[in-house]
Amino acid sequence: MMDMRSTSTQQAAVTGVAAALLSQISMNVGAGFAKQLFPLIGAYGVTSLRISLAAAMLLLLYRPWRKPIARDAIPALIVYGSMLGIMNLSYYQALARIPIGIATGIEVMGPLAVVLLASRRPQDFLWLALAVLGLVLLLPFRHNDGLDPVGIAFAFGAAACWAFYIIFGKRVSGTLGSNAAPWGMLVAAMLSLPIGLATTGAALFSPGFLLIGAGIALLSSSIPYSLEMEAMRRLPAHVFGMLLGASPAVGALVGYVILDELLTPLQWLAICCIIVSSVGSSLAASRPPAATEA
Repeated sequence: MMDMRSTSTQQAAVTGVAAALLSQISMNVGAGFAKQLFPLIGAYGVTSLRISLAAAMLLLLYRPWRKPIARDAIPALIVYGSMLGIMNLSYYQALARIPIGIATGIEVMGPLAVVLLASRRPQDFLWLALAVLGLVLLLPFRHNDGLDPVGIAFAFGAAACWAFYIIFGKRVSGTLGSNAAPWGMLVAAMLSLPIGLATTGAALFSPGFLLIGAGIALLSSSIPYSLEMEAMRRLPAHVFGMLLGASPAVGALVGYVILDELLTPLQWLAICCIIVSSVGSSLAASRPPAATEA
């Protein structure tokens, strides 16, 4: 009986890890294909198209209107959805200027900051220092690194939005449950679609772009969200956080395969510092305070 339970637990863990990694691959592949559309309809156009179609997919899938929203949850929901929209707008603007791996490496600092700021353990300063080192190595202090400072700034903006997205996401998920995602995506679409229309015009709704946008929405939003839900059901939070820390490396590899984006050894070192910092902070957060002090 114990062997069967152990085997079942191991299978659940393997499935959860696979789902988390496939989620990251799907999201970054979607971003890689989206970047190829930037010359045609612009980064704002691609972002608004992806968010709007993803919102339509999630609304049809979850049908959240069947359960009314409590009035006291509306302000947090608006902030949650706005952060989701601005995060995606900023991230795609960063992608238009810098490689995917670097943009993702900076963006993942948002959830990392949430973990570190909530911690009271002295050793977490080590993970913070390692993350800062990675950022310093990525920042365009050298004139020959080819990184656009505006792209770096947009990536930092996406990181800040991701942090607030997590904070307010916890608030709305407690009252709305799984309906938080479709309602939040709808708010993000209402925010981003006017920007896309203003920069791209009616061409945004041409059949070809709608079809491609639907594929990007599936890869970047619908499929990753579903896979992440499966991963979080099967994995402890700190294990899921560790896997999330690998997203910059996944982004860099996808950027190389799809977009021929090459990173320098120093940039790879910076990404490794951020990954180790994210994994280390996730491990530290999983330990009880008494065990850590001992």
